[in-house]
Amino acid sequence: MNTKLMLTSILFASISQVALADELRDVALETFKPLPSTIPAVNDNPITKEKVALGKALFFDPRMSASGVFSCNSCHNLATGGDDNLETSIGHGWQKGPRNSPTALNSVFNEAQFWDGRAADLAEQAKGPVQAGVEMANTPDNVIATLKSMPQYVTWFESAFKGETDPVTFDNFAKAIEAFEATLITPAPFDAWLNGDDAAMSEIQLAGLEKFMDLGCSSCHSGINVGGHGYYPFGLIEKPGADVLPVGDKGRFSVTDTVDDEYVFRASPLRNVSLTAPYFHSGKVWDLKVAVEIMAESQLGEEIDEKTTTQLVAFLNSLTGTLPEVIYPVLPAETSSTPRPNGEVLPK
Repeated sequence: MNTKLMLTSILFASISQVALADELRDVALETFKPLPSTIPAVNDNPITKEKVALGKALFFDPRMSASGVFSCNSCHNLATGGDDNLETSIGHGWQKGPRNSPTALNSVFNEAQFWDGRAADLAEQAKGPVQAGVEMANTPDNVIATLKSMPQYVTWFESAFKGETDPVTFDNFAKAIEAFEATLITPAPFDAWLNGDDAAMSEIQLAGLEKFMDLGCSSCHSGINVGGHGYYPFGLIEKPGADVLPVGDKGRFSVTDTVDDEYVFRASPLRNVSLTAPYFHSGKVWDLKVAVEIMAESQLGEEIDEKTTTQLVAFLNSLTGTLPEVIYPVLPAETSSTPRPNGEVLPK
Protein backbone atom coordinates (compact mmCIF):
# COMPACT_ATOMS: atom_id res chain seq x y z
CA MET A 1 0.00 0.00 0.00
CA ASN A 2 1.46 3.40 -0.93
CA THR A 3 1.80 6.21 1.58
CA LYS A 4 -1.23 8.11 0.28
CA LEU A 5 -3.50 5.08 0.56
CA MET A 6 -2.14 4.27 4.02
CA LEU A 7 -2.83 7.80 5.30
CA THR A 8 -6.32 7.68 3.78
CA SER A 9 -6.98 4.34 5.49
CA ILE A 10 -5.81 5.69 8.86
CA LEU A 11 -7.94 8.81 8.42
CA PHE A 12 -11.10 6.80 7.66
CA ALA A 13 -10.37 4.47 10.59
CA SER A 14 -10.06 7.48 12.93
CA ILE A 15 -13.28 8.98 11.61
CA SER A 16 -15.00 5.62 12.10
CA GLN A 17 -13.77 5.36 15.71
CA VAL A 18 -14.99 8.89 16.48
CA ALA A 19 -18.38 8.06 14.94
CA LEU A 20 -18.66 4.90 17.05
CA ALA A 21 -17.68 6.84 20.21
CA ASP A 22 -20.29 9.51 19.48
CA GLU A 23 -22.91 6.85 18.83
CA LEU A 24 -22.14 5.13 22.15
CA ARG A 25 -22.32 8.47 23.94
CA ASP A 26 -25.68 9.29 22.35
CA VAL A 27 -27.06 5.94 23.50
CA ALA A 28 -25.57 6.37 26.99
CA LEU A 29 -27.10 9.84 27.38
CA GLU A 30 -30.54 8.32 26.88
CA THR A 31 -29.95 6.22 30.00
CA PHE A 32 -27.53 8.19 32.20
CA LYS A 33 -27.02 11.83 33.13
CA PRO A 34 -23.77 13.51 34.20
CA LEU A 35 -23.57 15.08 37.64
CA PRO A 36 -24.61 18.74 37.70
CA SER A 37 -21.88 21.35 38.07
CA THR A 38 -23.71 23.03 40.96
CA ILE A 39 -25.18 21.86 44.26
CA PRO A 40 -28.65 20.43 43.54
CA ALA A 41 -31.72 21.99 45.10
CA VAL A 42 -33.68 19.95 47.61
CA ASN A 43 -37.39 20.21 48.39
CA ASP A 44 -38.48 22.77 50.99
CA ASN A 45 -34.92 23.40 52.14
CA PRO A 46 -33.02 26.28 50.51
CA ILE A 47 -29.29 25.56 50.73
CA THR A 48 -27.12 28.33 52.18
CA LYS A 49 -23.50 28.38 53.28
CA GLU A 50 -24.60 28.86 56.90
CA LYS A 51 -26.87 25.83 56.72
CA VAL A 52 -24.17 23.72 55.09
CA ALA A 53 -21.63 24.72 57.77
CA LEU A 54 -24.09 23.84 60.53
CA GLY A 55 -24.95 20.53 58.88
CA LYS A 56 -21.29 19.67 58.57
CA ALA A 57 -20.76 20.23 62.31
CA LEU A 58 -23.79 18.08 63.16
CA PHE A 59 -22.64 15.34 60.75
CA PHE A 60 -19.34 15.02 62.62
CA ASP A 61 -20.59 15.58 66.19
CA PRO A 62 -20.71 12.33 68.23
CA ARG A 63 -22.69 14.09 70.95
CA MET A 64 -25.76 13.68 68.76
CA SER A 65 -25.70 10.07 69.96
CA ALA A 66 -26.79 9.03 73.45
CA SER A 67 -23.36 7.61 74.22
CA GLY A 68 -21.39 10.55 72.83
CA VAL A 69 -19.42 8.07 70.70
CA PHE A 70 -21.18 7.74 67.34
CA SER A 71 -21.67 10.45 64.71
CA CYS A 72 -23.15 10.32 61.21
CA ASN A 73 -19.56 10.06 59.99
CA SER A 74 -19.05 6.88 62.01
CA CYS A 75 -21.14 4.86 59.55
CA HIS A 76 -20.77 7.21 56.56
CA ASN A 77 -17.07 7.95 56.76
CA LEU A 78 -16.21 10.58 54.18
CA ALA A 79 -12.59 9.40 54.15
CA THR A 80 -13.51 5.86 53.08
CA GLY A 81 -16.05 6.29 50.29
CA GLY A 82 -18.90 7.62 52.42
CA ASP A 83 -19.52 4.34 54.26
CA ASP A 84 -17.77 2.36 57.01
CA ASN A 85 -16.46 -0.61 54.97
CA LEU A 86 -18.01 -3.06 57.44
CA GLU A 87 -20.41 -5.91 56.74
CA THR A 88 -22.97 -4.16 58.93
CA SER A 89 -22.41 -1.05 61.00
CA ILE A 90 -21.55 -0.99 64.69
CA GLY A 91 -23.68 1.24 66.88
CA HIS A 92 -24.82 1.89 70.43
CA GLY A 93 -23.46 -0.59 72.94
CA TRP A 94 -21.36 -2.12 70.12
CA GLN A 95 -24.45 -3.66 68.61
CA LYS A 96 -24.29 -4.69 64.96
CA GLY A 97 -26.92 -3.23 62.67
CA PRO A 98 -29.01 -5.40 60.35
CA ARG A 99 -27.79 -3.99 57.02
CA ASN A 100 -24.74 -2.69 55.21
CA SER A 101 -24.30 1.08 55.43
CA PRO A 102 -24.93 2.86 52.09
CA THR A 103 -22.59 5.64 51.00
CA ALA A 104 -23.52 9.23 51.81
CA LEU A 105 -21.71 10.46 48.68
CA ASN A 106 -24.10 11.60 45.93
CA SER A 107 -27.00 10.33 48.07
CA VAL A 108 -28.94 13.50 47.30
CA PHE A 109 -29.64 12.00 43.86
CA ASN A 110 -31.35 8.88 45.25
CA GLU A 111 -35.10 8.60 44.77
CA ALA A 112 -35.42 7.58 48.42
CA GLN A 113 -33.06 6.68 51.24
CA PHE A 114 -32.18 3.37 52.94
CA TRP A 115 -32.15 0.00 51.20
CA ASP A 116 -35.92 -0.28 51.55
CA GLY A 117 -36.68 3.34 50.64
CA ARG A 118 -38.42 4.08 53.93
CA ALA A 119 -37.15 7.69 54.03
CA ALA A 120 -38.34 10.01 51.27
CA ASP A 121 -35.35 12.33 51.44
CA LEU A 122 -32.09 13.03 53.26
CA ALA A 123 -33.77 15.16 55.94
CA GLU A 124 -36.08 12.29 56.86
CA GLN A 125 -33.15 9.88 56.69
CA ALA A 126 -31.08 12.01 59.08
CA LYS A 127 -33.68 11.54 61.81
CA GLY A 128 -33.66 7.74 61.61
CA PRO A 129 -30.20 6.68 62.85
CA VAL A 130 -30.29 9.24 65.68
CA GLN A 131 -33.32 7.51 67.17
CA ALA A 132 -32.52 3.90 66.25
CA GLY A 133 -31.60 1.88 69.34
CA VAL A 134 -29.01 -0.11 67.42
CA GLU A 135 -27.34 3.03 66.03
CA MET A 136 -27.22 6.32 68.00
CA ALA A 137 -30.01 5.49 70.48
CA ASN A 138 -30.92 9.11 71.18
CA THR A 139 -34.20 11.03 71.33
CA PRO A 140 -35.20 14.27 69.59
CA ASP A 141 -35.69 15.97 72.97
CA ASN A 142 -32.21 15.02 74.15
CA VAL A 143 -30.66 16.15 70.85
CA ILE A 144 -32.33 19.56 71.20
CA ALA A 145 -31.35 19.85 74.88
CA THR A 146 -27.75 19.07 73.90
CA LEU A 147 -27.71 21.66 71.12
CA LYS A 148 -29.37 24.38 73.20
CA SER A 149 -26.86 23.85 76.01
CA MET A 150 -24.07 25.15 73.75
CA PRO A 151 -24.39 28.87 72.84
CA GLN A 152 -22.32 28.48 69.68
CA TYR A 153 -24.79 25.96 68.27
CA VAL A 154 -27.71 28.28 69.07
CA THR A 155 -25.95 31.09 67.18
CA TRP A 156 -25.29 28.79 64.20
CA PHE A 157 -28.94 27.70 64.08
CA GLU A 158 -30.06 31.34 64.20
CA SER A 159 -27.78 32.14 61.24
CA ALA A 160 -28.87 29.10 59.26
CA PHE A 161 -32.60 29.54 59.89
CA LYS A 162 -32.99 33.31 59.95
CA GLY A 163 -36.24 34.79 61.16
CA GLU A 164 -37.47 31.71 63.03
CA THR A 165 -38.56 32.32 66.62
CA ASP A 166 -37.12 29.01 67.82
CA PRO A 167 -34.68 27.75 65.16
CA VAL A 168 -33.16 24.92 67.24
CA THR A 169 -35.59 22.15 66.33
CA PHE A 170 -35.23 18.50 65.34
CA ASP A 171 -36.64 19.31 61.89
CA ASN A 172 -33.99 21.99 61.38
CA PHE A 173 -31.31 19.63 62.70
CA ALA A 174 -32.26 17.23 59.89
CA LYS A 175 -32.51 19.97 57.26
CA ALA A 176 -29.00 21.21 58.08
CA ILE A 177 -27.55 17.72 57.68
CA GLU A 178 -29.45 17.35 54.40
CA ALA A 179 -27.95 20.63 53.15
CA PHE A 180 -24.43 19.46 53.96
CA GLU A 181 -24.95 16.04 52.38
CA ALA A 182 -26.23 17.72 49.19
CA THR A 183 -22.71 19.10 48.72
CA LEU A 184 -21.09 15.63 48.80
CA ILE A 185 -20.86 15.20 45.04
CA THR A 186 -18.05 13.31 43.31
CA PRO A 187 -17.54 14.11 39.59
CA ALA A 188 -16.00 11.09 37.87
CA PRO A 189 -14.35 10.22 34.53
CA PHE A 190 -17.73 8.92 33.36
CA ASP A 191 -19.20 12.42 33.78
CA ALA A 192 -16.36 13.97 31.81
CA TRP A 193 -16.93 11.42 29.04
CA LEU A 194 -20.70 12.02 28.99
CA ASN A 195 -19.91 15.74 28.68
CA GLY A 196 -17.80 15.12 25.55
CA ASP A 197 -14.26 14.35 26.75
CA ASP A 198 -13.28 11.33 24.63
CA ALA A 199 -10.06 10.81 26.59
CA ALA A 200 -11.77 10.54 29.99
CA MET A 201 -12.46 6.79 29.70
CA SER A 202 -10.21 3.98 28.52
CA GLU A 203 -11.03 1.46 25.80
CA ILE A 204 -11.79 -1.27 28.31
CA GLN A 205 -14.04 1.06 30.32
CA LEU A 206 -16.00 1.95 27.18
CA ALA A 207 -16.30 -1.74 26.33
CA GLY A 208 -17.63 -2.31 29.85
CA LEU A 209 -20.16 0.50 29.45
CA GLU A 210 -21.39 -1.07 26.23
CA LYS A 211 -21.74 -4.47 27.94
CA PHE A 212 -23.45 -2.80 30.94
CA MET A 213 -26.15 -1.50 28.61
CA ASP A 214 -26.36 -4.51 26.28
CA LEU A 215 -26.73 -7.03 29.12
CA GLY A 216 -29.49 -4.98 30.74
CA CYS A 217 -27.67 -3.80 33.89
CA SER A 218 -28.73 -0.25 33.03
CA SER A 219 -32.42 -1.17 33.15
CA CYS A 220 -32.13 -0.84 36.96
CA HIS A 221 -28.88 1.11 37.35
CA SER A 222 -29.46 4.28 35.37
CA GLY A 223 -29.89 8.04 35.80
CA ILE A 224 -27.54 10.47 37.52
CA ASN A 225 -26.56 8.08 40.31
CA VAL A 226 -26.38 4.98 38.09
CA GLY A 227 -29.06 3.52 40.35
CA GLY A 228 -30.64 4.74 43.56
CA HIS A 229 -34.18 4.57 42.21
CA GLY A 230 -36.70 1.82 41.62
CA TYR A 231 -37.34 -1.31 43.69
CA TYR A 232 -36.50 -4.79 42.46
CA PRO A 233 -36.49 -8.35 43.85
CA PHE A 234 -32.99 -9.56 44.74
CA GLY A 235 -33.05 -12.76 42.74
CA LEU A 236 -35.28 -11.68 39.88
CA ILE A 237 -34.19 -14.73 37.86
CA GLU A 238 -32.42 -16.87 40.44
CA LYS A 239 -32.44 -16.13 44.17
CA PRO A 240 -28.95 -16.11 45.74
CA GLY A 241 -28.20 -18.38 48.68
CA ALA A 242 -28.73 -17.38 52.29
CA ASP A 243 -25.03 -16.53 52.52
CA VAL A 244 -25.76 -13.49 50.29
CA LEU A 245 -29.51 -13.00 50.81
CA PRO A 246 -30.32 -13.65 54.50
CA VAL A 247 -33.82 -15.11 54.85
CA GLY A 248 -34.67 -12.93 57.84
CA ASP A 249 -34.43 -9.61 55.96
CA LYS A 250 -37.41 -9.27 53.62
CA GLY A 251 -36.48 -5.78 52.42
CA ARG A 252 -39.24 -3.40 51.39
CA PHE A 253 -41.87 -5.76 52.80
CA SER A 254 -41.15 -4.24 56.22
CA VAL A 255 -42.24 -0.84 54.84
CA THR A 256 -45.26 -1.78 52.71
CA ASP A 257 -46.40 -5.04 54.35
CA THR A 258 -47.12 -6.26 50.82
CA VAL A 259 -46.24 -9.85 49.90
CA ASP A 260 -44.99 -8.78 46.47
CA ASP A 261 -42.32 -6.68 48.22
CA GLU A 262 -40.64 -9.59 49.97
CA TYR A 263 -36.89 -9.50 49.26
CA VAL A 264 -37.36 -6.32 47.21
CA PHE A 265 -34.73 -3.60 47.62
CA ARG A 266 -33.97 -0.22 46.08
CA ALA A 267 -31.49 -0.48 43.21
CA SER A 268 -28.13 0.42 44.65
CA PRO A 269 -26.46 3.58 43.31
CA LEU A 270 -23.15 2.55 41.73
CA ARG A 271 -21.09 5.72 41.90
CA ASN A 272 -17.83 5.06 43.80
CA VAL A 273 -18.79 1.39 44.08
CA SER A 274 -15.15 0.34 43.91
CA LEU A 275 -14.63 2.17 47.24
CA THR A 276 -17.60 0.79 49.14
CA ALA A 277 -17.00 -2.93 49.69
CA PRO A 278 -18.52 -5.08 51.09
CA TYR A 279 -21.51 -5.26 48.78
CA PHE A 280 -25.29 -5.77 48.88
CA HIS A 281 -27.61 -4.97 51.78
CA SER A 282 -26.16 -7.95 53.64
CA GLY A 283 -22.54 -6.84 53.18
CA LYS A 284 -21.56 -10.45 52.51
CA VAL A 285 -19.50 -9.99 49.33
CA TRP A 286 -16.12 -8.23 49.45
CA ASP A 287 -14.95 -8.66 45.84
CA LEU A 288 -16.47 -6.39 43.18
CA LYS A 289 -15.92 -9.01 40.47
CA VAL A 290 -17.86 -11.57 42.49
CA ALA A 291 -20.64 -9.03 43.13
CA VAL A 292 -20.89 -8.36 39.38
CA GLU A 293 -21.12 -12.09 38.62
CA ILE A 294 -23.81 -12.61 41.29
CA MET A 295 -25.87 -9.74 39.86
CA ALA A 296 -25.54 -11.05 36.31
CA GLU A 297 -26.73 -14.50 37.35
CA SER A 298 -29.40 -13.48 39.86
CA GLN A 299 -30.92 -10.49 38.08
CA LEU A 300 -30.25 -11.19 34.40
CA GLY A 301 -29.87 -14.97 34.19
CA GLU A 302 -26.47 -14.51 32.55
CA GLU A 303 -23.35 -16.52 33.29
CA ILE A 304 -20.71 -14.04 32.14
CA ASP A 305 -17.12 -14.91 31.25
CA GLU A 306 -13.94 -13.50 32.78
CA LYS A 307 -13.44 -10.97 29.97
CA THR A 308 -16.94 -9.54 30.36
CA THR A 309 -16.56 -9.36 34.15
CA THR A 310 -13.27 -7.49 33.77
CA GLN A 311 -14.82 -5.04 31.31
CA LEU A 312 -17.82 -4.40 33.57
CA VAL A 313 -15.58 -3.78 36.58
CA ALA A 314 -13.46 -1.42 34.47
CA PHE A 315 -16.58 0.58 33.64
CA LEU A 316 -17.60 0.66 37.31
CA ASN A 317 -14.15 2.03 38.12
CA SER A 318 -14.90 4.99 35.81
CA LEU A 319 -17.62 5.93 38.33
CA THR A 320 -15.02 6.58 41.05
CA GLY A 321 -15.06 10.34 41.44
CA THR A 322 -13.07 13.11 43.04
CA LEU A 323 -13.99 13.08 46.71
CA PRO A 324 -14.95 16.43 48.25
CA GLU A 325 -12.26 17.96 50.43
CA VAL A 326 -13.77 18.07 53.90
CA ILE A 327 -11.89 19.78 56.73
CA TYR A 328 -12.79 18.36 60.11
CA PRO A 329 -14.91 20.99 61.93
CA VAL A 330 -14.09 22.49 65.31
CA LEU A 331 -17.19 21.79 67.39
CA PRO A 332 -18.71 23.87 70.21
CA ALA A 333 -17.60 22.99 73.72
CA GLU A 334 -19.97 21.40 76.24
CA THR A 335 -21.31 23.44 79.14
CA SER A 336 -22.45 22.47 82.62
CA SER A 337 -25.99 22.01 81.28
CA THR A 338 -25.04 19.68 78.40
CA PRO A 339 -26.65 16.25 78.92
CA ARG A 340 -24.06 13.69 79.87
CA PRO A 341 -23.40 10.52 77.85
CA ASN A 342 -25.29 7.54 79.19
CA GLY A 343 -22.13 5.41 79.27
CA GLU A 344 -23.69 2.29 77.73
CA VAL A 345 -20.98 1.84 75.13
CA LEU A 346 -18.59 -0.81 76.41
CA PRO A 347 -18.94 -4.42 75.24
CA LYS A 348 -20.06 -6.80 77.98
